[in-house]
Amino acid sequence: MRIVRQMFVLAIAIAAILAVQTRAQEKALRPNIVYIVSDDQGWKDVGYHGSDIQTPNIDKLAEGGVRLEQFYAQPMCTPTRAALMTGRYPFRYGLQTLVIPAPSTYGLPTDEWLLQQALKDAGYYTAIVGKWHLGHAAENYRPRPRGVHHP
Repeated sequence: MRIVRQMFVLAIAIAAILAVQTRAQEKALRPNIVYIVSDDQGWKDVGYHGSDIQTPNIDKLAEGGVRLEQFYAQPMCTPTRAALMTGRYPFRYGLQTLVIPAPSTYGLPTDEWLLQQALKDAGYYTAIVGKWHLGHAAENYRPRPRGVHHP
């Protein structure tokens, strides 16, 4: 009976090790995803588009990654971010023209599923650096409740 118990414990230990190893391998195969949204930047304001402006780090990221060359930015940062995060036109939310000011009581609707929430559900660690501009008045509009691990 003791040998059966030891074999059972050994089998569980091996299964656990294989599960951890498989999960680590799956994570290693996933690409890193970095979105850079730069307000008020022209098409030729980066080195990889032939600019005189030196952007070596952005050029390296562009060379080794996927460039979204036809994402049409909106004239203000809130509409651009709403479109990027939802995949929808910002006029669906009434966010097509202005920046959401800090004292406002509204934001991007909380029932909308955002890009970072989908990435988080897929096992990615999500972070945001810079401005949010999708709602500030209540905690549920801010980055962390919207799927961002590190705001």
